[in-house]
Amino acid sequence: MTDETNSIANAKILIMATDGFEKSELFYPRAQLSDAGAAITIASPEVGEIKSWDTDDWGEPITSDISIDDVNPMDYDALVLPGGQINPDVLRLNEEAVNIVKKFVSEGKPVAAICHAPWMLIQAGVINGRQATSYPSIRKDVENAGGKWIDQSVVSDNGIITSRNPDDLENFTSAIIEAVTA
Repeated sequence: MTDETNSIANAKILIMATDGFEKSELFYPRAQLSDAGAAITIASPEVGEIKSWDTDDWGEPITSDISIDDVNPMDYDALVLPGGQINPDVLRLNEEAVNIVKKFVSEGKPVAAICHAPWMLIQAGVINGRQATSYPSIRKDVENAGGKWIDQSVVSDNGIITSRNPDDLENFTSAIIEAVTA
């Protein structure tokens, strides 16, 4: 690819979420990636408003653009999975959401998961043998799925980008941009 086609300004990035996503873990990457010129699409189980979780209560909602069932991974350059406890726990039970993760990984497209979102990587069976990080409470889940858990703000391993929590968002988003433009 040329530098022009490998630019973040030409990237199409999918963010997959449902009710209970950690507000900052969707809003911050969406804003930073959009400001860098990427086209952002938000997918949820059904098109419409989804509610964020903001620290200890429901937060600002956002409207999804497309149903998970209508997503074609070939239309996107990267996938971002916000965390929160509720969001990835619900999504990992959605067979099509899990298949989307598998497809992105099999196509060698960047997949970025923060906080509890590595549960999606575990459910998709793509963490085995990779270095990763997560929210500390799911460390054992990552390790039991064959991942090598590392306690640092961002871990990138062969297209899979993971971070621990909202304090890591700046490094998380930078790693996404780096992976998309590589």
